[in-house]
Amino acid sequence: MSGHSKWHNIQGRKNAQDAKRGKVFQKISRELYMAVKAGGPDPDSNAQLRLVMDKAKAANMPKDNIKRAVDKGSGSGAENYEEVTYEGYGPGGIAVLVHALTDNKNRTAAAVRSAFTHHGGALAATGAVSYMFDRKGYIVISREDLDTDEDTMLMDVLDAGGDDLQSSDEAFEIYTDPKQLAAVRDALEASGYKLETAELTMIPENLTDVPADKVEKLQQMIDELEDNDDVSEVYEAANFPD
Repeated sequence: MSGHSKWHNIQGRKNAQDAKRGKVFQKISRELYMAVKAGGPDPDSNAQLRLVMDKAKAANMPKDNIKRAVDKGSGSGAENYEEVTYEGYGPGGIAVLVHALTDNKNRTAAAVRSAFTHHGGALAATGAVSYMFDRKGYIVISREDLDTDEDTMLMDVLDAGGDDLQSSDEAFEIYTDPKQLAAVRDALEASGYKLETAELTMIPENLTDVPADKVEKLQQMIDELEDNDDVSEVYEAANFPD
């Protein structure tokens, strides 16, 4: 991989995200709804639903909330969400992908455009940015209290069907083919590993250094996007200065 530590960025924003737990539950509920609509309510036969359910549990989402979202997806409710992707450039020319689940594309598009322009960025045409990212399965195993060295971890990852391993002092980050994520996750769990996260994500092929005078603006733009109820994920090809 390019040396990009997604986990480092995640941990850097964890406290802020925890403060928005209600919004997190709302976003996961929509993802559950969409997963059920696409593949049915049985997580044993719907790999995407199982992944989202794992994500919900990792976020400490109450079981009643999870069940309600699954039941809603199984019924014929009035809700009709669409998946939409927006592409653009943030301050400093940083490539940014925004994935949203919305029941009103006009509302969401206006809010996303506003977040970009208010902070010195701009939306771009479809395809302008997406080619810079690869869709990957992404698994994190914390190294805290884990008595496993990098060579052993790499062998276990390859045996499980994973594609690549990136290690840091805090965690092992594992990358897989998107279609193999569930199988790799299950194999690693069967080997006794406790996973911090297992999800589908977009990994930038290359990172752009964020100019020092643009760091605050870019972070503010990302925060505004993530704070939007309709936005499910924000991916940036940014190398933030230490």
